[in-house]
Amino acid sequence: MAFGVNFVDLLRRAAAFVDKIFKGAKPGDLPFERATKFETIVNLKTAKVLGVELPTSVLVRADEVIE
Repeated sequence: MAFGVNFVDLLRRAAAFVDKIFKGAKPGDLPFERATKFETIVNLKTAKVLGVELPTSVLVRADEVIE
C-alpha cells in the first residue's frame, strides 16, 4: 500500500511555473506551492503474499487497486 503525491498533477503545476518563467517572471518571485492532490494505491497480490487482509473500506477508498 502506498500513499503519495499525484505525479500527473505535480507535473501539470510545474508546467504552469515554467510558463510563467518563460513569460518573464523571476523564479525567486514565484510563490512556493505544496502538493494538493494525493493518491492511495493498494497492491493486493503483495498483500496476499505477506498474509495481510485489507478491509473492504480501504479498497473502496483507494485510487488504484492492483490485483
